[in-house]
Amino acid sequence: MSRTRTLRVDRIACTGQGLCAELLPELIDLDEWGYPVLKDTTVPDRLRAHARRAVAACPVLALHTDDDRT
Repeated sequence: MSRTRTLRVDRIACTGQGLCAELLPELIDLDEWGYPVLKDTTVPDRLRAHARRAVAACPVLALHTDDDRT
């Protein structure tokens, strides 16, 4: 059984500060108002550390990662 890490944004909590896109530009773009748009919700192994850093840096705790067992 392997694990897939997925990325999600709590759009209600997000205030559009854009730090997540600065720390994880491979997976996150910003829309015209500065809110995150996920390019892909699956976090590749090579970006797991970057994703953890982006989640930890979110000032309003709106960015999350989840482990899915497949």
